[in-house]
Amino acid sequence: MTYATVKHLHKIAPAFTPHVPVGLLSYLAFILLTVTFGLTFYFTTLPKSSIPTREVVVAIVASTLGGFGVVALFCSAGVYV
Repeated sequence: MTYATVKHLHKIAPAFTPHVPVGLLSYLAFILLTVTFGLTFYFTTLPKSSIPTREVVVAIVASTLGGFGVVALFCSAGVYV
């Protein structure tokens, strides 16, 4: 592809539209981070066992929700990451 072809394709491409409306990002961030906090509290109250399968599952879910919650919070503040 030449530069002119790529430039033409860029001009005719539709504008980016997010899958999640920007107005809902602050609510989504609040919900995800609240659930993360709740799971973290639940994780600290679990009885310690020799095979920590439940602990690992709760930690993975909390970490995933926390990651998405932080990204949603940044995007709702105008820092698009």
